[in-house]
Amino acid sequence: MPQMNMVQAVNEALRSAMRRDKRVVVLGEDVGKVGGVFRVTAGLSEEFGEERVIDTPLSENGIVGCAVGMALYGMVPVVEIQFSDFIWPAYDQIVNELAKYRYRSGGEYPAKLVIRTPVGGGIKGGHYHSQHPEAAFIHVAGLKVVCPSNPYDAKGLLLASIQDPDPVLFFEPKRVYRAAKGEVPEHDYLVPLESAKVVRPGRHVTVLAYGAMLYEALDAAAKAAEKGVEAEVLDLRTLWPVDIAAIVTSVKHTGRLVVVHEAPRTCGFGAELVSLVVERCFYHLEAPPVRVTGFDTPFPYTLEMEYMPLSHRILPALLDCAKS
Repeated sequence: MPQMNMVQAVNEALRSAMRRDKRVVVLGEDVGKVGGVFRVTAGLSEEFGEERVIDTPLSENGIVGCAVGMALYGMVPVVEIQFSDFIWPAYDQIVNELAKYRYRSGGEYPAKLVIRTPVGGGIKGGHYHSQHPEAAFIHVAGLKVVCPSNPYDAKGLLLASIQDPDPVLFFEPKRVYRAAKGEVPEHDYLVPLESAKVVRPGRHVTVLAYGAMLYEALDAAAKAAEKGVEAEVLDLRTLWPVDIAAIVTSVKHTGRLVVVHEAPRTCGFGAELVSLVVERCFYHLEAPPVRVTGFDTPFPYTLEMEYMPLSHRILPALLDCAKS
């Protein structure tokens, strides 16, 4: 199997989906001739032409609104929003149109599409290019939310998202776009949505993470092991619907929970994860659940590494939770 980074894996998934199904189109700002701001769509315009790889005006509201119309007529649009920070002009279209068409039409018009967008810090983009807004979309009934951490999952999850009957927000952690590398099959395959993966077995504490923060959690778990604490690390992969069965199995095994995410703490996805676990595992918990997150401030430029919940912040949480 060839080695790929995440950019290459996403590109391969898009190329494969477009070859297989002529209804699949890609649209967004600079996705055509330029190949996208991170070059994820490079080469697609040359192969499929301007009618299927569409350079749009700089209008997120218009891009998503146009894609919703395409989906209602049976096409399968894959939208790129250059940075997740730019998605807010399209929020009304996503929340009040896209997420609701399947319900309001009794399933007759599902408005199937995928919105891809880079998320998170690590590139010194500051508060306009580093946000991780998953909680705002997880809250919206009718949407699915995905966040892969590695090239293999990126290809398989994107192909599954394109085939899924519901609209999907596909968050791509740009910090590991080219840093995460791995073997990716050349053939098509699906990584099922709503399937978390245990990437490090352990017995003392469960750690939930996703996207770029998975690697920070794994680093902290390795350092905790040197101190006698074995953490079981789960990569959530699909944030909503979340694989609650896998989470419950792990927490019942360890009796402890640490949740890691890059977004601010208050009303973050970690709060929902803790609630789901407490509702199902209350009598199995041997210590209060812990959240290690971004801070309740705009994402900073100069203090980026202090803001993000990196390994040096996760490790004390693992040790404290395991010894409580």
